[in-house]
Formats: sequence, structure tokens, C-alpha cells
Amino acid sequence: MQTPGTGEGIVVVAPPIGDGRLADNIVYFARVLRRAGLKPGPGAVADAIAAIDAVGIGSREEFHAALSAVLVKRHEDQPVFDEAFRLFWRSRDLVNKMIAMMSPVALDSSEREKAKAGSSRVSDALFAERERQSRERDEPEIEIDARFTVSGSEVLRRTDFAQMTAVELSQARREIERMTMPFDQVPMRRYQPTSRARTVDPRAMMRAAMRTGGDLILPKYRERRRQPPPLVILADISGSMSQYTRIFLHFLHVLTERRRRVHTFVFGTRLTNVTRQMRNRDPDDAIDQCTDAVRDWSGGTRIGETLKEFNHQWARRVLGQGAIVLLITDGLEREGAELLATETDRLHRSCRRLIWLNPLLRFEGFEARARGVRAMLPHVDELRPVHNLNSLADLVAALSGPINGSADPRRLIRQLRGLP
Repeated sequence: MQTPGTGEGIVVVAPPIGDGRLADNIVYFARVLRRAGLKPGPGAVADAIAAIDAVGIGSREEFHAALSAVLVKRHEDQPVFDEAFRLFWRSRDLVNKMIAMMSPVALDSSEREKAKAGSSRVSDALFAERERQSRERDEPEIEIDARFTVSGSEVLRRTDFAQMTAVELSQARREIERMTMPFDQVPMRRYQPTSRARTVDPRAMMRAAMRTGGDLILPKYRERRRQPPPLVILADISGSMSQYTRIFLHFLHVLTERRRRVHTFVFGTRLTNVTRQMRNRDPDDAIDQCTDAVRDWSGGTRIGETLKEFNHQWARRVLGQGAIVLLITDGLEREGAELLATETDRLHRSCRRLIWLNPLLRFEGFEARARGVRAMLPHVDELRPVHNLNSLADLVAALSGPINGSADPRRLIRQLRGLP
């Protein structure tokens, strides 16, 4: 029996599986997995059909295990596969009513379950085609003169994360994934060979001359190795930052995936290292693991105490080789301003560059009146807003280049002292 291809114009020849349309549904299930980000090729689809034909369908668990063993190639794809399987093969009477698995069934809105990793991606993959056909059938064609209007992409880039709808946040995540992450490089202490005539490498010259018995001595050159410096992120996840936390973590996940030596810490009333969780390739699963690892999510904040804990326990481990620190917080510390100033100064002296990202800078009339802001301001190299896609793009550009005066915090310091 021949079944439709996997969306790539390829025809899969499937072995017979009794009566019904089970093979067709396995092929369609593979299409859903491809739209959700997995990579089951035509061979894997044929193997899945052959595996079901070989093992039979004794129970839902055996059916899930057989498909998972063939179609899942990476460990990080397992949560997405599980969610797709749960939504697609939703019929409970799998043995006696194969025909009930002909098409997926939408989730009941009355169920109040915690969203699982990959659920949004799977839902989009399942119902994107149906929604597109429905729009093409129902919506009339409307012509709009957009010569003097602003594009939706530009409006989205200027929209505050806290004011975005769920659809706009999904679009913002896709825009973040398309960003070009910074690839700044700094010179290291060690050297590497080079063909450019800069610094003579006498050792390399002598080693090369030894091969010819000293009859031929050719010049050899060297230069310092260059590599991206470590990037350390300290992100505030307290209640006052709850509207921005998840989109920030998505940005940090993309940054961790595309750049080496990225260390991520989150803090509220305590400090939590989530570097290992952020290295998971699936963004939904990575953020879910972060929320499970953090005990004080969207709670209070103790910036001074958490910076002290970082300086004493982690600074020497992760702040070597000219590390750059991104401190993401609104600076709303109610007590311990002296401790906050001391620990921020110590953090500033331990790294090459300290960048404070504050979403409160989205307000044009922002003034450094809070005690925490006053304590931290003199000890940072740059103060930048981080509330929309444009601010994230400006941050990426700043990380890729040297320090400039566009985010100099001394402007607010002069404002505090009443100076022009």
C-alpha cells in the first residue's frame, strides 16, 4: 500500500497493516513531527510502519514506545514527541477502534493542565494547515493601501513585552531566534601561528630548521589567540520582573545555544544556577526545567544578598578571562542599600564589563530615585533598557563592539547630584 509523502514530495511504500488507515495516519503523524521541529525522513516513516506491523498493537504504551524508538533521534526531542503523540493519538480505544485515529482532536478548554514542553509548537503543527484553509475559505479578499502605514514588524519591535498578547509573544520569540548573536573576540595570553608578518616566532623557526639540519631557516610568525569572552547573566525573576522573565529566558536560551561559555543565574530571594538547564536544545523544555529548579519564582527580591552569594561562591569560577556580566533587574531593593552598593562594586571589579539591563528605562521620565538604583548606578559600565525587540537588538550590537557613550550611566549620576 502506498501512502502520501512526508510533505517533501516523497512517496513512502508501507507494508500492509491489516485493514483501515493506520499507515496513513502514521505518515500524517510524521508530517506533524516535521512541522514541530523533528526530522523524521522517509526511511524513518517506513521503518515506523514496519515496526508497528512487526510488534502489533497490544496497548497504547507499546504503540508509543515503538514509534518513539524509530522517530525520535535526539534526547531533547522526546518531550515534543510525547506531546504530539498525546494530542494526535487521542483516542483511548486504540485496539478496537483504529478508525477513531483518523484525525487529531482539539483539546477541551475546560482542562486546566500545566502546559507541557513543546505544546505550543505541536499545536501550531497540528492545526496550522486547518486554520490556513479556513481563513482562505471564510475571509474575503481586502485590498489596503499601505504606502503611508507602518509595517507590523516595526510595530512589534517597538511594543513592550509586558503589553504583548500571546500571539505577539510567539512572534517575538521567532524574531529572537532569527537574531544574529554577538561574536565579539578578545586577545588571549596564548599564541597561535599566523602567516601575517607581525611577531617573529623563534621557537617555530628553530623547529622548522631542525627538519632540514639547519640548512634552511624560514621566518615564522605568531599572534595572540582570540576567542569570545565568557558571558555571565544574572537575571532577576522576582514578582516585579514577572512580565519579562519568560521572554528574557528565551533570549538567553538562544544566546546559550549559539555562543560558548555562557553561564546563567537567576535570583529572587536566593541565587540559582540554571546553566545546565539552559543548555537543553528545546527552548520550552529548557524554560520548564528552569522553573522547576527555582524555588522563589515571582516572589520577593534580595539583590544585595544574592550578589554577595555570587561574589563569594561563583565569581572565581566563571568570571575569568575577561568575562562580561549582564545584570537584568529593575533595582527595586527596599533594604540593604549599603550591602548592594558594596557587592555591585565588587562584581564590577571582578569582570571586564558590567552591563545593567533595566526594563524601567522604557519610561522617558525615568529618574534614579529608588535606593537600590542609587546604590548600583555608580558601579556599572553601561545602563540599557531591555523591554522590547529593539532594545534586545541594541544589546546584541553593544556586545559585538567596544564600549561607547550611548549607555553611559553618568548621565543619571549627574542628575542625582543636580549637575547639568
